[in-house]
Amino acid sequence: MGYARPVGNEALVAAQPSSLGVGSIQGQAKEGSVALVHDWCPSWRGGERVLASLTRYSGSRDVYTLFDFLDESIKVEHFPGVTFHTSKADSLPFVERYYRALFFACPFLVEQFDVMNYDAVISSSAAFSRGVLTRPDQPHLCYVHSPARYAWDEQFSYLTQGRLGWGPKALLYRRMLYKLRQWDARTAHGPDVMVANSSYVAARIRKIYGRDADVVFPPVAVDAFPLVEKHEDYYVTASFLAPYKRTDLVIEAFRRMPTRKLIVVGEGQQAQKLKELSGDNITFTGFLPHKAYVETVSNARALVFAGCEDFGIALAEAQAAGTPLIAFGRGGAVDIVRTREGHDHPTGVLFRQQSVESIVAAVEAFEVERMAFPAEACRHNAMRFTEAVFQKGIDRAFDVAVRANRARLATAGPAA
Repeated sequence: MGYARPVGNEALVAAQPSSLGVGSIQGQAKEGSVALVHDWCPSWRGGERVLASLTRYSGSRDVYTLFDFLDESIKVEHFPGVTFHTSKADSLPFVERYYRALFFACPFLVEQFDVMNYDAVISSSAAFSRGVLTRPDQPHLCYVHSPARYAWDEQFSYLTQGRLGWGPKALLYRRMLYKLRQWDARTAHGPDVMVANSSYVAARIRKIYGRDADVVFPPVAVDAFPLVEKHEDYYVTASFLAPYKRTDLVIEAFRRMPTRKLIVVGEGQQAQKLKELSGDNITFTGFLPHKAYVETVSNARALVFAGCEDFGIALAEAQAAGTPLIAFGRGGAVDIVRTREGHDHPTGVLFRQQSVESIVAAVEAFEVERMAFPAEACRHNAMRFTEAVFQKGIDRAFDVAVRANRARLATAGPAA
């Protein structure tokens, strides 16, 4: 059979395996098809933005996802003509309230998706979609947002947040996480190629699965953030208000700097607790519509972030607006922020300890040197994260996946 390879924003085009190569099938007729597999779609966030870009890239009209809670308006705008195929669990009563608690069933559920009639598969995975069953001659490219955090290196953090010690319920959860790690390790070599969304995730893939992964940064809507060269006298932190984002550290740091204004953008399960920690110089906005969010981030003196993100799209968006960054120096921030050490045109400051004292010191250091982080440098830095750059990286990775799949078939040899 012939394989089809997505090329840029164009539809799939066909080629025989013997002649398939980079650029070798552009302009030929469409024959193949690609199935897109994504863990779940609870809302319009970073993973769903990547998924939408992958539909535009591949021309695929079929998305397989365990749970789909996206508003219809989001689908009309970002997934025109796309059909969402969901798991049987998606029809459970009020499942949007507890779907995350069904993680133990998700490996089984994702293996029930029948994608055997497609020429290739692209999975967008932070946990489960990578484990979809494929044919030996079916190229499979996996875009890894993260290995399953709660099953591996962040297990203890999640158990602590859930107040799960060593009682009967905790022992059950620990056992289920153990089984999830077994399944995750077993399926780690299913994809022909893995691509990571940051250097940090690539290192986790190497540590956990023993596989190498090139880095393709996720697409950022750079053009949605006009360049602002003159910033106002306030700082901003923006994220979903969950414990691992460590917004509490940022708030406490600004409480110790009463002359510095901070705006906290976002909502989440920690919102009320964080407001109780707040001071007179700190303002909470809750959720902001897109226009107000852009204005708030764009006009800030700097965006401050203390969490460890796999990538951190909010950080890249701030750079697109010309806003410098003050961020914890682990995770995706290391890829995004260009510091004064090693860069002629720095765009922010990284602090090395996840502590209030480190944030205070970083803000004060930024104040002394803030003219060294011009808006134009931040905007130029953000151009590394455009959708066009993302799709070129995916195109190269897909070609490698096709070649790897072909090589694996050749190594297997003919049946005896």
